Amino acid sequence: MRALILTNEFPPSIYGGAGVHVDELTRHLRSLIELDIRTFGRQADAGPGWRVQGYPPLHELSGADDRLRPVFAALSRDLAMAADPVNADVVHVHTWYTHLAGMLARLAYGVPLVVTVHSLEPLRPWKREQIGGGYDVSAWIERTALESADAVIAVSHETREDVLRLFNVPAERVHVIHNGIDAEFYRPDAATSALERHGVDPTVPYVLFVGRITRQKGIVHLVRAIRHLDPGIGVVLCAGQPDTAEIAAEMQAGVAAAQAQRRNVVWIGEMVSREDARQLYSHAAVFCCPSVYEPFGIINLEAAACETPVVASSVGGIPEVVVDGETGLLVPVDLRPDDPMSPIDPDRFERNLAGAINALMTDAGTREVMGRAARRRAVDRFSWMRIAQETVDLYRSVLP
Repeated sequence: MRALILTNEFPPSIYGGAGVHVDELTRHLRSLIELDIRTFGRQADAGPGWRVQGYPPLHELSGADDRLRPVFAALSRDLAMAADPVNADVVHVHTWYTHLAGMLARLAYGVPLVVTVHSLEPLRPWKREQIGGGYDVSAWIERTALESADAVIAVSHETREDVLRLFNVPAERVHVIHNGIDAEFYRPDAATSALERHGVDPTVPYVLFVGRITRQKGIVHLVRAIRHLDPGIGVVLCAGQPDTAEIAAEMQAGVAAAQAQRRNVVWIGEMVSREDARQLYSHAAVFCCPSVYEPFGIINLEAAACETPVVASSVGGIPEVVVDGETGLLVPVDLRPDDPMSPIDPDRFERNLAGAINALMTDAGTREVMGRAARRRAVDRFSWMRIAQETVDLYRSVLP
C-alpha cells in the first residue's frame, strides 16, 4: 500500500501539535507502508519506500492583502501538490491548509480521501482577527473536504462529536484515533543546561506553559492568573509566535505587569527545541494548559511522559488525556455561546486555574504520585506504533 500524505507542517518546519502528529505518524508508518509526503516548504528527501517533497507557492502574491496572502499561498501550494502525478492508494490530509489538494487528488485521480481533524474552523472564530475574510475561505474548504471525505479521523471523542454536530458527515465515516507520544524521547531529563540558558532557576518550583501565543491556547488567561498564585511559585512561559499584533501586545502588557509584582516570572519568547522542552517539562512542578479550545493537546502528553502533573482546562479532548485527580487537575471553563474563545466569567476561570496550581504546589507527595501515573498512562495508552497500525487499518477500509 502507498499513501499520499499532504501537510502544511513537516520537519524542520513544525510549530504546532498537527506538525508533531504528522512527523511522528509518518515516521512510524514507514515500517508498514510506502509513503509520498508532500508539504509546504522546500524539503527534498527520500529513503526506501518513502519520499518527502516541499512545495513553495506557484503564484506571485505580492499584490494580495497582507492578511489574505497566507491563505492564497496555501491554495497555490495545494495546486502544485495536486498537479504532480499521484500514484497512491489513499490520500491523507492534515489541517485545512491541504484540504483542497486532497479534494483535487480524490476527484482527478480517483483516490480515496482521509481527513484528520486536528481542529475545526467553526470553533476558532478568533482567526477572523488574524486573516479577515480568509477565515471564510478556510471554513468553506474545511466543510467541503470533511463532507466529501471517504473517512474522517478525529483525534478525540469530543472532536468526533464536534464533527457530527457541525458538519453533514455520516457517523460511520468518523473514526477516533488519538494523538500519541514518543515516550522514549519524552521522559524525565535530569540535565539543567536548557534552564540555565533560558534564565530559569531550577531551585524554585515553577509552573510551566509551552505553546503558541493564540486565543485558542488561553495563554492570556494564565498570565492574568499569575496575580493569584502563591508568592513562592515560579512561572515559566515558553510562548512564541503570536497570531496577531493585538494578542502580542496583550501578552507583553500582561507579562510586564506580572514581572513588576514578582521576580520569578520568566518569559521565553521563542519556540524552543524538543530537547529544551523536555528539560523544562522535567523540572516543572506543574504544567498548565489553559486552552479554551483543544481538540486533543499533545503538550499535555509531553508533560505527562516527563512525569509532570498537569493542570488543564476541561475542554475538548483534554479530559481524554488528563485524568482529574489521578494525573492532574481539570479546571471547568464555561464559554460564551456567541464567542467560544471567551469564558463567560474570565476572572473566575483565572482564579480557578491559580487555585488548582496552588493546591498541587503545596503537596509534593501528590505531585510525585500524579507524575508517575501520568507517565504510565502516556506509555500504555498513546503509543505512536499502535496509532500508525490503526491508521493503516483505516486506509484499508476505504479502498475499493
